[in-house]
Amino acid sequence: MEKHSNSKGKKRQREEDNETTEILSLENNLMFSDTLIALRMMHGQFPKLDKISIHPFILRSQLYSSVYDRTQVDRDLESMKEDKVLRIFKLNTGQDDHAIMFMEDYINQVGIVEKRMEAKGKDDIMVFDWFKLYVIASKLDPSIGHHELCSLLSLGGKVKDEHITLLINAGLLTRQLIDPDMYWFAIPNIGSVLKGLSQGRKELLSFLSRRKYTEMLLALLEKKRLHMSPLDMRFHLRDLIGSGKLKTVPTPTGLLVRINKD
Repeated sequence: MEKHSNSKGKKRQREEDNETTEILSLENNLMFSDTLIALRMMHGQFPKLDKISIHPFILRSQLYSSVYDRTQVDRDLESMKEDKVLRIFKLNTGQDDHAIMFMEDYINQVGIVEKRMEAKGKDDIMVFDWFKLYVIASKLDPSIGHHELCSLLSLGGKVKDEHITLLINAGLLTRQLIDPDMYWFAIPNIGSVLKGLSQGRKELLSFLSRRKYTEMLLALLEKKRLHMSPLDMRFHLRDLIGSGKLKTVPTPTGLLVRINKD
């Protein structure tokens, strides 16, 4: 009797495991009708990264791959940005590359780098509080001018060049190449992840281009591992489908992923 009970228990566990796998598979949660639901789903599925202390971020291209209406995505992101639910960052990995981070995660990310700078014995770390209180709270655009930055920081105290340098060294700001008086807001600790993003894109496209018809079933492709990126295959697939480099084609055996040659 006990053996029969154990057998039923194992069967139920297998069924639950199968259901979990189905729920987590990309093919079953690729498309959404709501931007915030898609953001939360991708936030929860952000890959765990070894030795890199970074909170989850989502690429705009990934939302384009997963929400039916791109115009609605842009409208929703603008609205959530104005409501300070999230921040949008311009990335240096491509002309149209933008990362989205929930505001709470971003504030926590700033806190991580602030503690690191404090541990290094850096002076002037009060600038991080000024930055959180007066700059992040009121400047919602992806970039800020030098004069405006100094003006907002001065609400906290007397601003020195060393303060700006500290924010740049902490990875919170990067100078714009075309205009040295403008800065992009940045996500601290993201550098090695962005390198992996670029390399992973090339690796995935190269892998598919070597296949006979430059295509593969999504369910099979998702199980492949990338060697050049700390980000997982699902992260890259959503990105490349949303940016138009890859396209999906429904077939009787499931979604097919194909290099887009249009």
